[in-house]
Amino acid sequence: MLHFFNIYSKTRKSWILLVFTVVILELMALYLQHIVLIKPCVLCVYQRCALWGIGIAGLVGAIAPSFTPLRFFSIPIWIYSAWKGLLFAKEYTDIQLHPSPFLTCDLFVQFPHWLPLNKWWPGMFDADGDCSEYKWYFLSLEISQWMLIIFANYLMIAILVSLSQIIDLQKYNNK
Repeated sequence: MLHFFNIYSKTRKSWILLVFTVVILELMALYLQHIVLIKPCVLCVYQRCALWGIGIAGLVGAIAPSFTPLRFFSIPIWIYSAWKGLLFAKEYTDIQLHPSPFLTCDLFVQFPHWLPLNKWWPGMFDADGDCSEYKWYFLSLEISQWMLIIFANYLMIAILVSLSQIIDLQKYNNK
């Protein structure tokens, strides 16, 4: 199985597929926000940022997928973004499944002063929703639970791709 991930991590179509999945999820989020009028909460916005990180990793990997240093640069970005997204999704799910007046999300998004995404692109990165509010269900799961599953899958695949690179290097060094 790791051989499969190693071979396909060296193809452009696998990295484009990663970017495509991120674009689809971002378009779904924008549809829910602007068409269905579901207000995103702070944790929703942070999860969007994590998705952007995965998308950037995919774009970097798609530049030259057979060039090992570029792949080794993009895979940690992918892993970190998927990990942060998983943590945000878990926190969001905990807030919804175990409501408490002490367990809430922030009222405002907090980006670094040198990267105020909510000011540059408020339609995408400004949050005015409530994290504890149930917003939308699909197949009996809420958005937060779906995002938990999605980020767990992104992380699992990124780890498998990373392990496949290490095993490939070991084979190369043993020859």
